[in-house]
Amino acid sequence: MAGNSAQTRPILIAGGGIGGLSAAYGLARKGYSVIVLEQASQFGEIGAGIQIAPNAFHCFDALGIGDAARAKAVYIDHLILMDALAGTRICAIPLDEPFRKRFSNPYAVVHRADLHGVLLEACVAHPNVELRTLSKVASYEQDGSSVTVTLVSGERVTGSALIGSDGLWSGIRKQMVGDGAPRVSGHTTYRSVIPTEQMPEDLRWNAATLWAGPKCHIVHYPLKGGKVYNLVVTYHNNAPEPVAGKPVSHEEVRKGFEHVSERARKIIDHGTDWKLWVLCDRDPIQTWVDGRVALLGDAAHPMLQYFAQGACMAMEDGVALAHFVEAHAGNLEPAFVAYNKHRAVRTGRVQLGSRLIGDYIYHPAGAMADVRNATMQAKSPDDWYDTLQWLYGGDKLP
Repeated sequence: MAGNSAQTRPILIAGGGIGGLSAAYGLARKGYSVIVLEQASQFGEIGAGIQIAPNAFHCFDALGIGDAARAKAVYIDHLILMDALAGTRICAIPLDEPFRKRFSNPYAVVHRADLHGVLLEACVAHPNVELRTLSKVASYEQDGSSVTVTLVSGERVTGSALIGSDGLWSGIRKQMVGDGAPRVSGHTTYRSVIPTEQMPEDLRWNAATLWAGPKCHIVHYPLKGGKVYNLVVTYHNNAPEPVAGKPVSHEEVRKGFEHVSERARKIIDHGTDWKLWVLCDRDPIQTWVDGRVALLGDAAHPMLQYFAQGACMAMEDGVALAHFVEAHAGNLEPAFVAYNKHRAVRTGRVQLGSRLIGDYIYHPAGAMADVRNATMQAKSPDDWYDTLQWLYGGDKLP
C-alpha cells in the first residue's frame, strides 16, 4: 500500500489495553508496522464485566473480528432502571430484534479480559504487530520525521510516530498537555463477582440492571454464560484521592446503602472479595496531538463510568486513527490532526454526559428523582432508540 511503502519506521503505541490494541490491529491491517510498548509484565486486563454497546461491535466489525467478539459476549434482554428507594422498576429498554435492527448490532456484556483477548489474539497473529512487555514510556522527543521514546529502563526506541494510549495517568499526556492530575469525583466504586446461585432468585434477570438511589447506585448483570453475576456498586463518600483495586471489607461497602430498600440492599450482602476504585475523569480538551504524537482513549478523554462507554470510545479512537492514517497515505501529522478533529467533540460529549447522567439519573434524590422517574417512564422503546441514535448509530465511524 502507498502509505506503507513510505513508512520507514514502525508506529509506536504506548499501552496495550483495549484502545492501544484496537489502534495497533487497525494500523496493521492497513499495512503499517506497529510496536506496542506495554508497561506490565504481560498483556492483559484487570476488572470483571464490561458493557459493549452497538458502537463497540461496529468497531469489531470494522477491524474484521466481529464474529470473534460476538462469540465471547453474553446477550442480555433489557437495560433496566430500578428505584433503589422504592424497590420498583422505573423503565426498561428492550434490546431485542427492533433494537438490533435499528443499530445494526446487539448490546451485550462480557468479561473485560475476554474482550481484550479478542484484540490480543488478532495482534499476536498479525505479522505487522510487535508486542513488548516491561516497556513503560517515560518521555518522548521528535525531530519532524520520527519520534524517539525513552523507556523507564533507559532504552530508547525510535518510530515514525507515537500513540499515547497509556491511560488515565498518561505520562505522554503529562508531557504534551501538562494539565495536572485527573479530577477526583468523590464517588467510590466497589466491584465483586458472585455465583448465580447466590444472586437473589427474584433478581436473576438477563439484563443490565441499575438501581438508582440518592448519592448511590447498584449495577448487576450476568457473565460467563450466566454462571456468575458482575456486581458494581457506587456511592458518594467524598473520597479525596485516587485509589485503584484496593481490597475492602463488606461493612465498608454496605454503609453507603443503609438508606435504600431491602430488596436492593440484599444484593450487596452476597458480594465477596470487594475491591474499590475512586472514580476520576478530566474536562474535555480540544487538542490531543503534538506533531507526530497523538493521544487515545483514557489518555485523551478519561470519563466516568456512567455512560458505560470508556472502552467503546477507546476502540472508536483506534479505528478512526487507522482510517485517517490510511486516508492520508501515511502522512502522519495531518492524519493525526484529522483524527483529533473527528473525535474531540464526540468524546467530549460522552465525558460531560457521563457526569450529567451520574447527577440526574444515577444519584438524584427527592424532587429531582421524581422528575427522572416521570421523564423516563414516559419514553417508548422508539423514543429511547431515538435518544441513543447519536451514540450507538453505525454512522459515527469514518
